[in-house]
Amino acid sequence: MSNISEKAEVSPKAVIGNNVSIGPFSVIESSVNIGSNTEIHSSVVIHSGTTLASGVRIFHSAVLGAEPQDLKFSGEVTTLEIGEKTVVREFATISRGTIARGKTIIGRNCYIMNYVHIPHDSVIGNNVILSNAINMGGHVTVDDWAIIGGMVGIHQFVHIGAHSFIAFGSRVTQDVPPYILAGGSQSGYKGLNIVGLKRRGFTDEQIRNIKNAYSIIFGSEYNISDAVKAVKDSTQMTEEVKTIISFIEQSERGIIRK
Repeated sequence: MSNISEKAEVSPKAVIGNNVSIGPFSVIESSVNIGSNTEIHSSVVIHSGTTLASGVRIFHSAVLGAEPQDLKFSGEVTTLEIGEKTVVREFATISRGTIARGKTIIGRNCYIMNYVHIPHDSVIGNNVILSNAINMGGHVTVDDWAIIGGMVGIHQFVHIGAHSFIAFGSRVTQDVPPYILAGGSQSGYKGLNIVGLKRRGFTDEQIRNIKNAYSIIFGSEYNISDAVKAVKDSTQMTEEVKTIISFIEQSERGIIRK
């Protein structure tokens, strides 16, 4: 049985699962799907086209699925999807997609802190942590297990790799490869995210292989294309190294440098 405040405004055309709580002054529009065991605090606004999987928690005054902040948006029907057990804290804003991708996607078990803005057509993976007051442009991709520090600005179309860590107050205008620490007013490579990798069960050998690949990629001897060739020629092509090479070869904005 759900617990919906009599002071909440819930459209009869919204689909509400079992054991859902909705606090006072929250607004749930039509064509919203809310999974079972979801918790929505007071003064939350969830716009049409939003789907919350089971176990999601939305805190006070968050706004989900609002119209994209994109001058090209012309009212097309688009969506926002949020995965299981993701937490969205106070005053965070997440826009739905545009015709470009059609949807904004947030994975499962993410933690999205106060005042984070996730714009249209972005894709956030699983187990991602977005710290307070992160602002990003549209079409950003953040892969699984990435952690981004507070007050980071992320340029549109940037791709942030899995298991990476971006320091507080950084400005990210190019792609951030997986497994690394990045930071600075113009974000650069600061080493490996060794603490994060060890916490997630990476072995010493896996970390050593990653380190060897990046010592070539970020060494002064090579440009990026030559560095990728050198890694392929001289480094054991483990799954982690293949992930690094694939990320770099598919990068559209180019990767950060030292």
